Amino acid sequence: MRIGVDVGGTNTDAVLMDGKTVVASHKAPTSGNVSDGIINAITNILDHSKVSPQKIKSVMVGTTHFTNAFVERKRLLEVAVIRLALPASRGLPPMIDWPEDIAAAVGMNHYLVKGGYEFDGRHISELDEAAIEQAAGDIKQRGIRAVAISCIFSPLNSEMEERAQDIVLKIIPDAEITLSSRIGRLGLLERENAAIMNASLADLSGKVVDSFRSALSQLQIRAPFFISQNDGTLMTADFVEKHPVLTFASGPTNSMRGAACLSGLKNALVVDIGGTTTDVGMLINGFPRESSVSVDIGGVRTNFRMPDILALGLGGGSLVSGNGEIIVGPQSVGYELTEKARVFNGEVLTASDIAVAAGYADMGDASLVSDLDADLVKAAVEAIHHIVNVGVDRMKTSSEAMPVILVGGGAVLIRDRIPGTSEVIIPEHAAVANAIGASIAQVGGEVDKVYSYEKEGREIVIERAKQEAVKRAISAGANEASVEIIDFEELPLQYVPGNSVRLRARAAGELIL
Repeated sequence: MRIGVDVGGTNTDAVLMDGKTVVASHKAPTSGNVSDGIINAITNILDHSKVSPQKIKSVMVGTTHFTNAFVERKRLLEVAVIRLALPASRGLPPMIDWPEDIAAAVGMNHYLVKGGYEFDGRHISELDEAAIEQAAGDIKQRGIRAVAISCIFSPLNSEMEERAQDIVLKIIPDAEITLSSRIGRLGLLERENAAIMNASLADLSGKVVDSFRSALSQLQIRAPFFISQNDGTLMTADFVEKHPVLTFASGPTNSMRGAACLSGLKNALVVDIGGTTTDVGMLINGFPRESSVSVDIGGVRTNFRMPDILALGLGGGSLVSGNGEIIVGPQSVGYELTEKARVFNGEVLTASDIAVAAGYADMGDASLVSDLDADLVKAAVEAIHHIVNVGVDRMKTSSEAMPVILVGGGAVLIRDRIPGTSEVIIPEHAAVANAIGASIAQVGGEVDKVYSYEKEGREIVIERAKQEAVKRAISAGANEASVEIIDFEELPLQYVPGNSVRLRARAAGELIL
């Protein structure tokens, strides 16, 4: 048996799973102390199911801690950036397009030194080790512990970044170092941004992971625990401490994976309606479709793995306002829904109140909204559905009708058919799909490199890239017999010699316990 927990901004959800069967589930408002929320949620499902902590084989957690910290500019470390690129890239220094407030929080400590690669592995210039030593000495003198190291085309060859790391650690043994080659993809600026973001979260990541360990220890759960990342696969706790940015967007990803599990569909649209927002995404082979463009997080562009998600300002706690034209959201009462909504004896009119007044949702006291004007209720219902309809239409890539899976606690807001869809499915346990998605997450491996077809031919090179992705999944803890390629992309590079092509292969398999 295993436990899945998803800590969201509005609710903390937990499920106890036996295989793919939901044994027990629990949904409660997220508390100020997140560890207490996790303890309460897990205690509830264990008590309800009468299962002892000793029978739990693994715990999977999804968290928004790190995303919120970066977006809110809180608890971030000052970071020093060492870029291995000169004489190239001098005109575009690190953090050139960052918002001023977050750049100030992280610090503008930049060191550009000689190094870097061409796309085919040739050196732009030899690594200037003396300059790195000098930079490390200055970083130490400034009292900075977090260091991000980036290098042109380092995803193809990480040797220069690794050598620079060795030099920095000799001078600053307790430095928290992030190598860009382990975070992002080929584009230098976006990959460097991701590395800087990751380094700024180094202190918080240790504290959060320790709090999770402490919570499980108090519950007497000795099983290993994992944290879900933004591509629908798992990371060990130790790995998360070093790579916290890889948890960004893990909440919507968990919901989509949970939707696939509950519905049995591998290709469908997923609409996850929470207390504050609605996330719309596309399932392909049971995993979220990846974003093909740089993703903006808190105003900073990045290029690491992220799901293609459309966020809408609609949730169960969305405020309903307006006299003539009815407006729903984007403001929301969030986790205070059970205190402020009218059906719970509050004074704020929310989307949940409208669903109850319209007669297709059952929560709180329906008599408290019986006085609502019928035209107002009708207009609000239409506004709610219009928001979802537009979101679904924007996420579709063809005119062909597709099934839609509704999940999340706010799924009760939708009653009518959604145009352009073949059917609307609300599976059992839809309200805790995010926690289910965390509990069933697999272990993954990815390759994103530039190859040449000139010497060996296309088929051999593609197979080698796929096998490398499989090996990475196995080395991360996946059962070899269960690993399969879940995504593959071939991108020919124009105007580049050697019949070069960029190959991206992603593999995933079941966790070995």
